[in-house]
Amino acid sequence: MGLLGMFVRKLCGEFLGRKWNIPTVVLLALHCLCVFAPFHFNWPAFWVAITLYVATCLGITLGYHRSLAHRSLRLPKWLEYFFAYCGVLSLQGSPIEWVSTHRYHHQFTDTKKDPHSPIQSLWFSHMGWMLDGRRRQFQKELGGLKNVEDLRKQPFYRFLLRTNLLHSIALGGVLYAVGGFPFLVWGVGVRTTFLHHATFLVNSVGHMWGNKAWNTGDMSTNNWWLAIIVFGEGWHNNHHAFEYSARHGLEWWQIDFTWYTIRFLQAIGLATDVKVPTEFQKQRKATYGRIMATQN
Repeated sequence: MGLLGMFVRKLCGEFLGRKWNIPTVVLLALHCLCVFAPFHFNWPAFWVAITLYVATCLGITLGYHRSLAHRSLRLPKWLEYFFAYCGVLSLQGSPIEWVSTHRYHHQFTDTKKDPHSPIQSLWFSHMGWMLDGRRRQFQKELGGLKNVEDLRKQPFYRFLLRTNLLHSIALGGVLYAVGGFPFLVWGVGVRTTFLHHATFLVNSVGHMWGNKAWNTGDMSTNNWWLAIIVFGEGWHNNHHAFEYSARHGLEWWQIDFTWYTIRFLQAIGLATDVKVPTEFQKQRKATYGRIMATQN
């Protein structure tokens, strides 16, 4: 989190007899901003929130997740950095932290070592894992940031790791200067809080309720409604079946806005080495799934 993170951690370290980590403080502040939303609504503020939602959601789904965490496609560095920066403005952590956690999630899916599995509780998988004061120690026990050496080698990502919070604070200042308190409430509070819970639902609901198209050996499921609000991430069982795939909505009717964006970038020559499962790979996986289901 850098110098600002150290200051906030010391400032908020002990309050009301418990430890408050930075994500707790940030989440609390954002939810408090949302309380003002009904009283400070206007259409320009609403459309600012929608525009930033699209940008920051793609920053997570395309930037953090499919590009950086799984290397499902290759982008020019300037475009990779652009989507990563959009992800930073979602206030879900720096690319290095987010990708590290996600890679551990896939390495230890739905086991005690999974950073956010509902095997502990629905609340834990949704938000509790971030608010847990033991989270940082738990990550260290898994291996810390050793699983993201590819990102740690790059100065840009190390810079975002140190200055993560500053960028959203700066954005909040710009929004307030341009549109006053309504822009701050809707452009930061409402937009970020909605995106947080939409993303968190993939970790919680996406591992508890829904359909399973593939026997992946974990609790991942597909949810059409979740796929709509998080731009295709709701096809979570598909994703766990083919982690490398840039396309999560594998059927023509499975809406995946992130995939449509990737296809557009591919069409204009900005996305290359786009990985998707072949028909043979899908048939092989389906056959293996049926064998596993029979054995179980």
